[in-house]
Amino acid sequence: MFKFAIHEEPLINELVCCTSEKTEDVKGVPKSLQKKNTVIIPNLDETQVVRHFHRLSQMNFGIDTGMYPLGSCTMKYNPKICEYIASWEKFACTHPYQDMSTVQGNLQIMFELERMLCEIAGMDYFCLQPAAGAHGEFLGLLLTRAYHKYNGDNERNEVILPDTAHGTNPASASMAGYKTIEIPSTNQGTIDLNALEKTLSEKTACFMLTNPNTLGIFESDILEVQKMVHKSGALLYYDGANMNAIMGKTRPGDMGFDIIHLNLHKTFSTPHGGGGPGSGPVGIKMKLEKFLPIPRICKNNDDEYIFDYDASESIGKIKSFYGNFSVLLKTYVYILMMGGNGLCQASEIAVLNSNYMKKKILDSGKYEMPFKNLRKHEFVLSCEKLKQEKDIRAMDVAKRLLDNGLHPPTVYFPLIVKEALMIEPTESESKKDLDKYIETLVKIADEKPDVVKNAPVNTPTKRLDEVSATKNQILTWKMI
Repeated sequence: MFKFAIHEEPLINELVCCTSEKTEDVKGVPKSLQKKNTVIIPNLDETQVVRHFHRLSQMNFGIDTGMYPLGSCTMKYNPKICEYIASWEKFACTHPYQDMSTVQGNLQIMFELERMLCEIAGMDYFCLQPAAGAHGEFLGLLLTRAYHKYNGDNERNEVILPDTAHGTNPASASMAGYKTIEIPSTNQGTIDLNALEKTLSEKTACFMLTNPNTLGIFESDILEVQKMVHKSGALLYYDGANMNAIMGKTRPGDMGFDIIHLNLHKTFSTPHGGGGPGSGPVGIKMKLEKFLPIPRICKNNDDEYIFDYDASESIGKIKSFYGNFSVLLKTYVYILMMGGNGLCQASEIAVLNSNYMKKKILDSGKYEMPFKNLRKHEFVLSCEKLKQEKDIRAMDVAKRLLDNGLHPPTVYFPLIVKEALMIEPTESESKKDLDKYIETLVKIADEKPDVVKNAPVNTPTKRLDEVSATKNQILTWKMI
């Protein structure tokens, strides 16, 4: 039996512990999984237990805690009603093996969500199966391969990317068996049309890019780009990570993109961060429809929603069951709640917040920003001036933000900006929150170098030796 006693000392690391009596063999549990030693239980009263776990919860940071301006990640507030509806028993307790006749409501939601996403993105069809953005990229590239194979273009084995591409783009292309070719940006931070023209060839399968790009700059030559790409016989792929900048304003399909993936866990109000859950639906134009994964959601002659597996040219199945339904449901609720005008306004405020922060920070003279001045939903500062004048790097600034109770932005991305701080405030934040972040960044730039370089000092864990951790990885796994 376990023995508990009230202990007067509240400090966890000084608690007196009791041990259990001899552990007995548990029937049905393999010997290898049974504990050999006695179980150690701290002597705690209820107050101490509650305070301990509450204190642990305060060590985490989330969008409910404060501003979370991770550039390119769109860490915005998620309305609680989306979480509430997803928790309804009739949704949460459905099982993927249920007969289709018993989940008509779920199928209807997914069927209608596909049409909603088509309207928002300007595409003809959508597949909701991919469980993440990179999974969507991989599907898009498999569709690209199937399309060219169907047309007899088996020599198309290259994927072109700009030097501002998300890191998952070349990784997904490589996994799909393609060779990646990177082209440089101009001094305005946009696609170099001359470099693109020279790189396009009969071997080009597709050109992957985002618009606005990862610098937050809208590619003003996008219509010329799509003409060049299609003239070469290649496809144009849209990385949808930055849809939060253009919802209701323009659509990738109208720009000439053939394939797009959307990050529902970024743009459309589902929790992002911590590894999931995610959803990266893929939209395509009509010419790629026959290659979409099975099953497809459609209506039969009796007006019932069904899974259709009858597709001879399909690339096959890419995920067990049909996507992350709870994420799809939250997206459905969010879009219905916002409507077209609401989504448009979200983008307008996201762009306004971004440019407000950018202007105020640059006016301080403490940070620099290369390339075009006008940005959309995010902007990328450079700490190169601080590095030269005070030997303070972007990572130092990021760590010092932690001491001020603020989550740092993305650092050192994209690589074409030296000492990069990539900031995306989103539409969720108030002017008061933006001003606090601006003031803190300016204050950090004015602090003594040693103070900034030794940060953080107010956090439970101090600065880690990330270089050693990368070089000397300790990986463990257990085979049972």
